[in-house]
Amino acid sequence: MPASLLLALRSMAYNNAWANHRLHAACAGLSQAEFEAERIGFFPSIQATLNHILIIDYFYVDALEGGTLGPAAWANEIPCPTLAELRPAQAAVDRRLIACCEALDEAGTNRIVEVHRGSRVQRERADRLLLHLFQHQVHHRGQAHAMLSGTRVKPPQLDEFFSEGEAPLRAEEFAALGWTEARIWG
Repeated sequence: MPASLLLALRSMAYNNAWANHRLHAACAGLSQAEFEAERIGFFPSIQATLNHILIIDYFYVDALEGGTLGPAAWANEIPCPTLAELRPAQAAVDRRLIACCEALDEAGTNRIVEVHRGSRVQRERADRLLLHLFQHQVHHRGQAHAMLSGTRVKPPQLDEFFSEGEAPLRAEEFAALGWTEARIWG
């Protein structure tokens, strides 16, 4: 596997965490009632959508780490009822996903991951599973972003992928996350 694919997977994990960070920061401007309010989307609220992202991260990151959590991940559809609970939980699983991607080498991307789905065990290559997870998260963050557009809070820009020329614009957020450009691209 070319080093460029390893770099792409690692940078996607960082971008995933950054997008979650930005979206959660914007949602901090909502009241609890606004966070829970029924809206148009696959899930009926910003709260439910962001909790779904968290739950699916738990499910797949556990599998990538060799765990067997499986469907127990979604035993509680809203594990974090408030944004104050959700933000640190999402940040923690984002760090786990970054660690999984940073640990990858060519053999690791080809490793077969067992995804426990209750009645069966899905066997999937790690790189394919990661790409699926990243796509899933982009999809649902987009839905939360659209829901946020219907509130008084301005949605954050989430369609960036670490353009080199815009590094100064994200420097403050990277500092808050404890990251540097060199860490991601190094």
